Amino acid sequence: MSPEIPTVPSDVEDSIVPTEPAAPPVASSGRGRIRNYFLTGLIVAGPVAITVYLIWSFVTWVDGLVRPFIPPAFRPETYLPVQIPGFGLIIAFLALTLLGFLTANLVGRKMVEFSERILERMPVVRPLYRGLKQVFETLFSKSGSTFRTVGLVEFPAPGMWSLVFLSTPPGSDITARLPSQEEHVSVFMPCTPNPTTGFFFFVPRREVIELDIPVEAAAKLIMTAGMIQPGGNEQNRLAALAETTRTAKAMHTVAPAD
Repeated sequence: MSPEIPTVPSDVEDSIVPTEPAAPPVASSGRGRIRNYFLTGLIVAGPVAITVYLIWSFVTWVDGLVRPFIPPAFRPETYLPVQIPGFGLIIAFLALTLLGFLTANLVGRKMVEFSERILERMPVVRPLYRGLKQVFETLFSKSGSTFRTVGLVEFPAPGMWSLVFLSTPPGSDITARLPSQEEHVSVFMPCTPNPTTGFFFFVPRREVIELDIPVEAAAKLIMTAGMIQPGGNEQNRLAALAETTRTAKAMHTVAPAD
């Protein structure tokens, strides 16, 4: 005769609460913290590394151009076991400063005018020299107003606005050919994320909304496709990322059982 299996009373059975399985190790919380720490380090170190790389590339490029013109007897590596980076950049800076000083004098101006007369007689070199000279004079002129104002233009469709950089007003020849005789301005609308390409056109000044933001902030806004808004602060972004890290840590923390 088989033994009788004891039964549990119904009132006792209802009072028994099933035991939940033990929570797995909090691996996701550790992965989340590592990911946020990595992103924070990337935000801090990324701009520094790219800036150092660009500066180093520029210095190396200038050294490669200037070093062949320096006699070996005047090169530091002739007497030192290592090559000093930036020596060519220093020589280029001193040479350009000396050239500017000589050009400001009477003798220097005569030499520059003589050189320009020679270039003006060369059929192929003349238009190239004229264009480059005008570009450099416009970009580095203290009195120039090129790309110092940011504005909004309704483009490419009604209700859609694009950032533009205001340039100098159009010349008299272009103004005379424009359909409307009202005041026009020259604007350059850069593309995202490469601001060196874009559209250049003339637009009536009344259709341009000028913005009180610096050109550098507008360039950042264009290059980052709106991710960096004007007036943003790097410290605020880091604080926001730190707050996200703390929130993720709190969400993944397992509360102790009662």
